[in-house]
Amino acid sequence: MIRINPRFVLPVLAATAVATTAWTKLSQPAVGPEVTVTGMVVDMACKFNRGQSGPSHIPCAEMCAKAGVPFGILTADGKLYIPAAHGESSNAVLMPFLEQEVTATGAAYPAAGNYTIEVSKIAKKS
Repeated sequence: MIRINPRFVLPVLAATAVATTAWTKLSQPAVGPEVTVTGMVVDMACKFNRGQSGPSHIPCAEMCAKAGVPFGILTADGKLYIPAAHGESSNAVLMPFLEQEVTATGAAYPAAGNYTIEVSKIAKKS
């Protein structure tokens, strides 16, 4: 028969609970808060390097997209949301909306002063 010292039961149970909780949190992907943002789909290189945007910029934006230049959603208050989903092109979700105002919903994560967003829903702002 194994005898267990009662003084050690509580600390062992507490340590096991802490380890289990930590493992559970580490094994689950981080989930950002779901947000809905409205803003202009911009070609980040032309918008921020050259100040080019708007309907007359669409042919250039299409060329940049094919070259892999990233796009983002720039809100009226200056926040930049960059679509990012594991295993997917970040531009694919925004291509139909180049230089248009959209409303997008998805999980958002802070990213070096901007945000990434896993877009679950997007539509041209009406």
